[in-house]
Amino acid sequence: MRKTHTFHDNRDIVAELKLKDSHFASIFDEHAELDQKINYLEKDLVKHASREEEIEQMKRRKLHLKDEIYKIIDKNKERSRA
Repeated sequence: MRKTHTFHDNRDIVAELKLKDSHFASIFDEHAELDQKINYLEKDLVKHASREEEIEQMKRRKLHLKDEIYKIIDKNKERSRA
């Protein structure tokens, strides 16, 4: 079973990638933005009820971005070990 790492566990690699890889920086920022929007909407019960489908779409996009972020992190870790 693979241990789940967080962005915090990989903060050095994340910081390096954000500086040298504009695509990574872009998707990392989009992921953070979606996280904030989702948290805001989920706390507001009125907005949450009326925007449930939109929230679900944001969650799917956020998950897709997270997968892509971790693929890039893992690939970078492999390169640094080689």
